[in-house]
Formats: sequence, structure tokens, C-alpha cells
Amino acid sequence: MERIERAEYLKWLIKQRDKQIVKVVTGVRRCGKSTLFAIYQDYLKFHGVDDEQIIALNFEDLEYESLLDYRSLYQYIKSKLIPDKMNYIFLDEVQHVTEFQKAVDSLFLRENCDVYITGSNAYFMSGDLATLLTGRYAELSMMPLSFKEFCSGLEEERQQLSLQEKFNQYISLGSFPYVLKYRFGLQEAREYMQGVYNTVLLNDVVKRLMVKDVNMLEDITRFMLFNIGNRTSPTTIANTMTSKQKKIDPKTVDRYIRGLTDSLMFYEARRYNIRGKEFLSTLSKYYAADMGMRNMLVKGSASDIGHILENVVYLELRRRGYSVYVGQLGADGEVDFVTEKDGQMAYYQVSESTLSENVLQRELAPLLKISDNYPKYLLTLDEVFGEMNYDGIQKVNVLKWLLD
Repeated sequence: MERIERAEYLKWLIKQRDKQIVKVVTGVRRCGKSTLFAIYQDYLKFHGVDDEQIIALNFEDLEYESLLDYRSLYQYIKSKLIPDKMNYIFLDEVQHVTEFQKAVDSLFLRENCDVYITGSNAYFMSGDLATLLTGRYAELSMMPLSFKEFCSGLEEERQQLSLQEKFNQYISLGSFPYVLKYRFGLQEAREYMQGVYNTVLLNDVVKRLMVKDVNMLEDITRFMLFNIGNRTSPTTIANTMTSKQKKIDPKTVDRYIRGLTDSLMFYEARRYNIRGKEFLSTLSKYYAADMGMRNMLVKGSASDIGHILENVVYLELRRRGYSVYVGQLGADGEVDFVTEKDGQMAYYQVSESTLSENVLQRELAPLLKISDNYPKYLLTLDEVFGEMNYDGIQKVNVLKWLLD
């Protein structure tokens, strides 16, 4: 079975090659980090790097259990290094190594070591490693497949499907590479997703936070999955749980939310006051890393196309390197997304359809109240013929936009 190429991520690794920085790849479990490393290693070999110059260790493999102490790891790698040549060192799921940051820092100090590491959560880059390597590492945030990658990896018979049919498969089967690689049907995909979900929840949240009430954590996870794109807070969630006779303190909810976002199962979109140009500290929105997992865990969620579209667009904007926020206009409404990249802003509204005049005016209203000249977009599932422009707001078919 051919691997699905992750062109943009591969391009990033190639650009960072041989630079005196540690390359850090983070991403939710099973999003394709190990495969990306394998593809990059093939690239290195094709461009003249010998097998002996590549040291690749995956710490979820029992074969390397004896190297889970940083001293043993460092001595092992040191014994494999080839003098007078660049050595390419890949440490996959390195968070399993006790005090791994000490080994990484020592390798970083060697001029003939080009170091690449991955981790399946956001917090493994906090604390000692970030302190040791301040200004000396570059981070690539990796996600499951984009819609464009999903379409490119479909087998020949499914390439004949319409764009809408492909999108329906994308949001129902999910975006994890393994699902597409082995051509899973819906039931197989859901069984696989259940396994990924259990692994993330137990290994990256329950163990780390020492959660005693796992059922409560799961209830909160399902609540957040159901409410993607809705403003929420620890207090809101705590009150909802209490109303169901499941009492929990808002501080505990906040701790669980931090654990779920650190595991990269969710992303937080903070609110941004467009007129005041300041961030708001309350009522963030949360978006899920994968729609297939949401559909598996939340009954009836597959029909919630408006919020699903919003979630997919949020992830795509993140993939494209934008900082993404929820725009707030006070009493004048809300803009789905405000993005920033290299000092340039842009605004996005996302809607299933704006063929109804009332819906169109409702979606345009917040954008029309923004007085600056940054780009403004209205993304919908409607067919768009030619250029559709409303006082500077460009209407675009969201599926075609996802394939740009």
C-alpha cells in the first residue's frame, strides 16, 4: 500500500535540514508523524545520505525499551555516530524517555548531529526542554489529513465521486491516514477511531492528570465534541454536568479541558475584540482534531453540517500557518474567524448555504461592519459561478477553497 504524501510537511523538514536547531514535530496520536519521518528518510537516502548516517528510534516499539533512560539513549546514539559526516537522528514519541531533554540537548551540541523528535501532545515541549532549547528549536504542528490530502489518497474507484460525496466520506470516515490507507468502511473506521480515542484519553490525559473519575472526563469530552464552535467555559460545562446530577467543580473542568487540548484532541480558539484589538479571556470556542471521531462519539452529530464545516475550515486555516481567533464585534455580532499571518489579517464567515436572502444578509452583516481593508470571505457549500462579491466580501465555494 502506497504511503500518502504529506507534501507541505515534507517541504518544511527539507527546508530545516542541517540547520543547527532541533526539529520538533507535534501532533495527535496516529496523525502520521512516523510515516512523515519515513518519507523524509527516503528523501535523504535519495539525495546521497547513507543508511549508516540515519539513526531512527520509535519509543513505542518494545525493541527500544532499554533506551527509555536518557543516559542509555545518549550512549547508544553516541556509539552509532559516524565521525566527519552529518548524522540524522530521529526520536519518535520521545516523551516516553525519562528526562529525554538532557539527551536531546547533548546531541544538539554536536555539530554533526541533525536532530528530529516527535511527541503526541503539546505539553512534552513545555518545561525543561523549552528552557534548555530556547531559540534553538523549530516546531511543526502536524494534523490528520486535510481534505486535499484525503482526496489525493482515494483509490481509483472513489476518485470518480463528486466533490460533495468525497467530502461526505471525509467527515464520516475521518481524517486519520490509517483509515484511508486501508480503505476502511464506516464500521471499520469507527472501530479504529475508538482505539485512537481510548489511547489518547488514557495515555495522554488520564495518566498525566491522574484522573480518578474517568466517566466524568468522558462526559466532558462528549460535551465538547457536541458543542464544537459554540462559546463555552469551565463554569458552563460544570453547570451542565450538575444539572444532570453529576456535580463537578469548574476548576476541575478547566484542568480536564487543558488536558484535552494538550493531548491535541481539541484546539482552543480564543475570542478577539476586532474594534478594541485585544484578546478576551472568557468564552473560547473549541474545535475537534477529527470529525470521524466526533461522529463516532456523539449521536446525531453527522447532520450538524454548519458546525462541521466551521470545524474543518478552522483546522485548514491552522494548517496553512495562520493564527486563528473568533472575532467579536460587541453588540454587532461575531465573525467566525479572524486570522493573522506575517502581520496580515483576514476575516472568514462559514455557512452551509446563503441562497436564502435572509441568511445571506445575516452572514454578511458582521463583515460589513468591519471598517479596515483586509480581505473578507464568505465560505459556503453553494455552487459559485464566477466572482461573487458583496461590497468587498468574496463568496467562495468551501470545498474548492479546501482544495486550493
